[in-house]
Amino acid sequence: MKYKKIFFLVFATLTFLNGFSQTKKTTPTGKNTTTEKPAVLTDKKLPADNKNLAMPEKKTVSAKEIPSDKKVVFVDKIVAVDDSIKVKVIDADSITNKSLKFKPFKKAVHVSYYHDKFNGKKTASGIKFSNQKYTAAHRKLPFGTKVKVINPENGKFVIVEVQDRGPFTRGREIDITKKAFLELVDNKNTGGLKVDIEVEK
Repeated sequence: MKYKKIFFLVFATLTFLNGFSQTKKTTPTGKNTTTEKPAVLTDKKLPADNKNLAMPEKKTVSAKEIPSDKKVVFVDKIVAVDDSIKVKVIDADSITNKSLKFKPFKKAVHVSYYHDKFNGKKTASGIKFSNQKYTAAHRKLPFGTKVKVINPENGKFVIVEVQDRGPFTRGREIDITKKAFLELVDNKNTGGLKVDIEVEK
C-alpha cells in the first residue's frame, strides 16, 4: 500500500510538471511567455481588417454538372469566385482545332443542309444524325474526313466531319447540318449555296 501511494505521488508530479512546461516557456531574457495555438477560422467570415486575405472556397466539378453534349476545354486558374465555378465548354462535336491543315478540293460547288426529319436516324457510318452538330454527307470522301466549307461571298467557313453518304441529288456536292449551314450564310432563309471545299491534308 505504501508503494502504491509513492508511485501515485510521483506520477501526479510528473504529469503536472509536463503540462506546465508545455504551456510556459522561458525566454533568454528571463521573461515568461505563454505559447498559444494559432486560431483556426472555421467560418468564412474574417475580421474586418483581414477581408483581403479571404480565399475562395475550393470546389470540384462533377460530370453531372456538365451537360452531356458538352465537354470541358479548360478551367480558369481561379475556379471559385463568389462561390461560383467558371468552366468554359464547347459543343462536343464542333471542330475547333486550328492546327488542322487543308488543301483545295473543289470550287463553286452546291451545298445544302439536312431536313430536321433526319434527326435521330442512323447515318451511313452508323452514328445517329443531329442537325445541331458539325457533320456532313459526301459520296466519296472517307468517313471521318474533316472538310472546310467556305462561303466565298462573305469569307465565312465551317469545318465539318464526313459521317454520311450523299447527297444523291444531281448537281449537289455536299450536304451539311443545318447548324453548320446557317453559320455560313447572312440570309437565314437561303436553302442552298455555292461554296469552295477544302479537305484535311
